[in-house]
Amino acid sequence: MHSKPAGAFQLILTLAVLWTGTGLAADGLPDLQDKNPLPSYDFDKPPEGLFRAIQTAEGFEEELGFRRTHEIVPVKPTDVFDPSTPAVYIVFSVFPHYQAYQVFGICYPEKVTGLDPKTVIAQDTMYLALEDETGYVKLTPPAGGWKPGQYKVEIHVGFAVNELSLTGTMRFTVMAKP
Repeated sequence: MHSKPAGAFQLILTLAVLWTGTGLAADGLPDLQDKNPLPSYDFDKPPEGLFRAIQTAEGFEEELGFRRTHEIVPVKPTDVFDPSTPAVYIVFSVFPHYQAYQVFGICYPEKVTGLDPKTVIAQDTMYLALEDETGYVKLTPPAGGWKPGQYKVEIHVGFAVNELSLTGTMRFTVMAKP
């Protein structure tokens, strides 16, 4: 086995670094650090990544999909609801997955007069089996019905709700329609 002297190895390494256009910063760390940082994920927007589509709607229907599966589709998609609405649905489709999991919807009164924005007023959970690619969460109004204002719904994925399971936030408004 032949070995090259350390000086030759250093020369080859230096030439390789120069040839690839990467070098070392003044502090000795690779010049590649923080060149193209990934954008930060915004948990205050509708979830992305796992979800193909997600939207608020007045209802849902079940259709037979092209693979003979049951697909849940939104009925009357909207983000503005009447105070007399019996339920707000968040209907979604997800990419294929290799493990079952749950999707949680937890509703808070974000800007509703007389209600504390930290109080949970509705919640629901949908279990997605391996073959499921669509689902919904159903948010029923609190006692006395929906009060006019803006509501936010935290969408969590997994088997428990915690700070790590949050994937995004949906919003809807309740007001009398003209």
